[in-house]
Amino acid sequence: MKLHRLLLAPSLGTILIFMALPIALTTLYSILSPAQYGGVIWQPSGEAYVRLLFERDIFDDTLSFNADYLQILGRSVVQAGIATILCLMIGLPTAWFIATRPPAQKSLCLMLVTVPYWVNLLVRTIALLLMLRDEGPINGALQSMGLADGPLPLAYNNFAIGLGLVSSFLPFMILPLYAAIERFDFSLLEAAYDLHASRWQAVRSVILPILRPGLIAGGLLVFIPGIGSYLAPDILGGGKTLMLGNLIGMQFQGSRNWPFGAALSTVLMSVTLIALILVARRAAREEA
Repeated sequence: MKLHRLLLAPSLGTILIFMALPIALTTLYSILSPAQYGGVIWQPSGEAYVRLLFERDIFDDTLSFNADYLQILGRSVVQAGIATILCLMIGLPTAWFIATRPPAQKSLCLMLVTVPYWVNLLVRTIALLLMLRDEGPINGALQSMGLADGPLPLAYNNFAIGLGLVSSFLPFMILPLYAAIERFDFSLLEAAYDLHASRWQAVRSVILPILRPGLIAGGLLVFIPGIGSYLAPDILGGGKTLMLGNLIGMQFQGSRNWPFGAALSTVLMSVTLIALILVARRAAREEA
């Protein structure tokens, strides 16, 4: 028993120092008062959470409802949701193709999926911007083929942000789906066809229940970081489209309102944690 505790000590220490402690500090900072030039004043205040939904008048101190931050949250959820759906549409057939190849080809295909992501995310995002800009190769090719009279607005908009999110998180969808499909017993699919099941019935009754863990894992791995994405909106969106990650970064940098930035981070972590708990409970009920 003592040996088990000793073996667990490094991992538990890492979790406490690099995960639990930062989360606790962020939550604590969210209920303190902001200092004038950044940091916090150790004076309890709930103003950061009030500011999420209300705006305080500078003259009479009255509160009025302000939906600006809710719109930013909604925009982040929509962008992350669209990116998750697109990653699923691309990732599922890709994972199915890889999982059904011979063993030697599987290794090659997996390498082709993962190798581009050995490059730093910032470098990949800038490279994507260079491809999408007005003078980039995509617009150049479209104009040379006569498909466009002038450069198309591919960069610095929601399209570019969505493409950046898909490009950033696509492997996180492909790999869990590949792991689920590789364990799939294809004789079950043949049995379903022998029992005169249609293709849709086979997909709904045989394939989807078995692939559900991979679908859930891939969806969470894309959707959750997509909500808090920083680089794609900042670089590909040109700072024109504000998302939750950019808003949090602004509070710790330009605005220097650390409690409000911490409150936004705490809300994001809480929403993420609730989503994970709901998914885990649903998975536990289905297994039972």
